[in-house]
Amino acid sequence: MFSPGDIISYLEMCSAEGVNLQRGMNYLLGNNYSVILMSLRANAPYTDKIEEDGKILIYEGHDIPNRINGPIPKSVDQPMINPGGTLTQNGLFYQAAKRFKVGNSKPACVKVYEKIRPGIWAYNGLFNLIDAWNEESNDRKVFKFRLELVDYKNIEKETLTKELEHERIIPSAIKLQVWKRDKGKCVKCGSTNNLHFDHIIPYSKGGSSLVVENIQLLCARHNLNKSDKIE
Repeated sequence: MFSPGDIISYLEMCSAEGVNLQRGMNYLLGNNYSVILMSLRANAPYTDKIEEDGKILIYEGHDIPNRINGPIPKSVDQPMINPGGTLTQNGLFYQAAKRFKVGNSKPACVKVYEKIRPGIWAYNGLFNLIDAWNEESNDRKVFKFRLELVDYKNIEKETLTKELEHERIIPSAIKLQVWKRDKGKCVKCGSTNNLHFDHIIPYSKGGSSLVVENIQLLCARHNLNKSDKIE
């Protein structure tokens, strides 16, 4: 089980989920959770956003597949239904959000992984899917999904067996600057394995996720040794 802020390889991510993750939206990939892959990089194919100091994720739905002799994916509406009549991933997530909105179910639990650079990902933690809608974007309709960071104090045991308290998503731009500054190594020992984005001053003690100076790379050993102490 990863902890929020852990830096992992693509292979580690796939191994943890037990599948080769080829798509960004994976409804009910696990018995009681779904998985989405996000990116806030400049060349990302979709417009994902972080709001409310990392507590809220606005995730964009996905386009039709790019097929020979088919329409350009970015030129048509994002689909709710597949040609065969089944729901697309957009449709599955959309219906789950609407069931929660009308009080017919608990919010769907979603694991969120973020691409930092090719082959390198960060685990952003668990989120609840609380809303979904269609909106106009460049003369077509796209899906938007609102996900809220899970309150770990109230999370049900069957949903999560072991997870550390999350301290808001660190914006991608900050992660990339920290990665470059720390040269992809633990600042304490130089290790390149089992790295974690660490708040120097914890969020719970007033530290910010929005400034490079408050984020550092630590290996698992030094991250656990530090815990929530201010050094």
